[in-house]
Amino acid sequence: MLRMKQYFTLLPFLLFGLAALQAQNTATVNGTLRDAQNGETLIGATVEALGLRQGNVSNEYGFFSFTLPEGTDSVTLRFSYIGYQTQFRKVKPVGIIKLNVSLRPEDAVIEEVVIKANALEEKMKSTEMSVSTISTREAKLLPALFGEVDVIKILQLKPGITAGSEGTTGIFVRGGSGDQNLIVLDEAIVYNANHLFGFFSTFNSDAVKDLKVYKGGFPAQYGGRLSSVIDVRMKEGNNQKFSGAGGLGLISSRLTLEGPIQKDKSSFIVSGRRTYADLITRAINKANADDPEYDPIPDYYFYDLNTKVNFTLSEKDRLYLSGYFGRDVFKFKDASFDFLFDWGNTTGTVRWNHVYGPKLFSNATFTFSDYRYRIRNLLQGFSFRLGSNVKDANTKLDFYYQPSNDHTVRFGLNVTYHDFIVARLKAGSDDGQVKFESGQNFDGIEYGLYANDEWAVNDRLKLSYGVRLSAWQNNPAFYARLEPRAAANFAVSKNWSLKASYTRMNQYVHLLASSGLSLPTDVWYPSTENVKPEVSDQVAIGTSYLIGDNLLVTWEGWYKWLRNQVDFIDGAELFGNDELEGELTIGKGYAFSPLELEIEKKEGKLTGWIGYTLAWARRGDFPVINDGEYFPPRFDTRHNLSIVALWELSKRWQITATWVYTSGYVTWLPSGRYTLQDVPGGQTQPLVPVYGDRNTYRYPPYMRADLGIVWKWWGKHTQNDLTLSVYNVTDRRNPYFIYIDYDSIVTPVGDAPTRIFAKQVSLFPILPSLTWNFKF
Repeated sequence: MLRMKQYFTLLPFLLFGLAALQAQNTATVNGTLRDAQNGETLIGATVEALGLRQGNVSNEYGFFSFTLPEGTDSVTLRFSYIGYQTQFRKVKPVGIIKLNVSLRPEDAVIEEVVIKANALEEKMKSTEMSVSTISTREAKLLPALFGEVDVIKILQLKPGITAGSEGTTGIFVRGGSGDQNLIVLDEAIVYNANHLFGFFSTFNSDAVKDLKVYKGGFPAQYGGRLSSVIDVRMKEGNNQKFSGAGGLGLISSRLTLEGPIQKDKSSFIVSGRRTYADLITRAINKANADDPEYDPIPDYYFYDLNTKVNFTLSEKDRLYLSGYFGRDVFKFKDASFDFLFDWGNTTGTVRWNHVYGPKLFSNATFTFSDYRYRIRNLLQGFSFRLGSNVKDANTKLDFYYQPSNDHTVRFGLNVTYHDFIVARLKAGSDDGQVKFESGQNFDGIEYGLYANDEWAVNDRLKLSYGVRLSAWQNNPAFYARLEPRAAANFAVSKNWSLKASYTRMNQYVHLLASSGLSLPTDVWYPSTENVKPEVSDQVAIGTSYLIGDNLLVTWEGWYKWLRNQVDFIDGAELFGNDELEGELTIGKGYAFSPLELEIEKKEGKLTGWIGYTLAWARRGDFPVINDGEYFPPRFDTRHNLSIVALWELSKRWQITATWVYTSGYVTWLPSGRYTLQDVPGGQTQPLVPVYGDRNTYRYPPYMRADLGIVWKWWGKHTQNDLTLSVYNVTDRRNPYFIYIDYDSIVTPVGDAPTRIFAKQVSLFPILPSLTWNFKF
């Protein structure tokens, strides 16, 4: 088997081949696009040479580059971006032309219409497919549970994405499980993106600049997960003036401060959020401390802190440092009982952008991720501690090369060191006479090497093709896999395009979850000799049609094959078990959809989208589950329909609404029950459940309507709004879970069951909330 260093020796030959593509007798335009008010780089802004059909879009760092035929006549360049005023610059196409352009936010409605139409047209023409973007503007306007704005929950309204349980942030993308989503914050992996057992995500919308989710057609720079990439990027901080923003809601408050360290050269941003229910419950507990009949309320709170600084070191160099710190804490203490449960993420990113020349740009990144949970229970004379931890240290180098207008080349490499502490359990008596300890430690190294080219073959056909070489080392296990990627876009007409893509992905770390919920106690486990990497192959076809200037209709159909899927055997023992691999079984899966439809409207007083998905998901071929037969996983829902509307009544008033319909989830309920009686004439024991095949019962359909009303006003130096959110406005009681119960009568030998029936537990009735948001 070839070793990784042999693959890396191919890099100089790749660079030589790329250099040979460079066109002659051309002028090169390059630079960075920014927001004029705060200095933030603009991702996906359009640069176009009028009359020449030449141009490009800015990359995720705001950098752009394209070539023009050399000549003596001036050329007019147009720079545009969603919600910003269009700028025009005249240049003489000779040699290297460097333009750093700052765009101002758009106030004139007429100009904004043009920009938004261009944005939809660019999406239609792009080789990217199976991609959704969420703006923080949309997230902040839409109604939310308890008024807590959550960009991850907005993703649940997009086609191809199935939500988790009622009110939670869990997402399942195109038939994949929850651990098959790669979630990155400023390029650092976030292993558990949830607060409050999944009801809120870890992302504070005030600190988020951009969110993009790939459901398929993954670019070669991404790897490590099978089903999706959720790329979240933080704001960089205002380098023009000091400013702030925040909000006061029903269960939490947040505050963001940003400003220049040195104007135009460096900036900072600090954004914090914290719940305050524990402050209220502590006061209630204190007021009832003298009541012997009073049961104290446990403490619970969570907090987030996002920080970032960046420095322009020179015209060609920029340095970024960012970090995220978040924690959930649940605790209860009385005279004989001291319980603590806390969990959270820590991430850090150091990033260096360097411009080598007008055609070559690089980004060098070091990231650190740390997710851990801890359970501690102290009793009189006895203690119990349980915890797990996964840590990553990642180094990556990415290059962006624009040899000509017909080719955009990306290539790079990355190395990640993983460290796992799996279910570390310590328990024993204070005197040391009773002592128990278990848990496992693993590590592993993950490698990646990739190259990708976007080729405009002609005016109608665009191709994106590449390959990623991924590898995993966990002595004595070693795996090396090739992951081909390909996508195509054919323009049938100015308003109509056809698309197709193929992607192979490998996943080397696995989440061992014992329920359909996203719990902080779920354990991450590495690939070993017995637990092989998960593999997926996905093909997709689709079409995009632009109706008029501002309505884009997109249809996609897809099929996904899954191998080496990991699940627990029936009756698996998870905690205190140093032989977890003996509790696992390996199988296969597939998922497909003939209809994934989205209709988007981005311009006018009424904007929003409609999304619908018809899909099937299956798992099977497990040796010890369902006799190897295929069965639907919990997140298999046949129909998913969402309607999102944002209506701007006036400059001060906006109304927003969402409506969601989902076919019921499937679940595993007992197929029968029996009673036990130890000896004749003795007391009978409660009913004991008997389980048959997995996931044979489907919940009732889920349906929910939400409503939001936003009122804005302005002070001398402030912008304010009051947002009224009404969650579940129709007061429909949707199932959170279902369990089996029974009625019984008392007999001389114990309780005798008379009726067995299912009970539904619902969490949220109609829930209004009010949030005050401000900027200064």
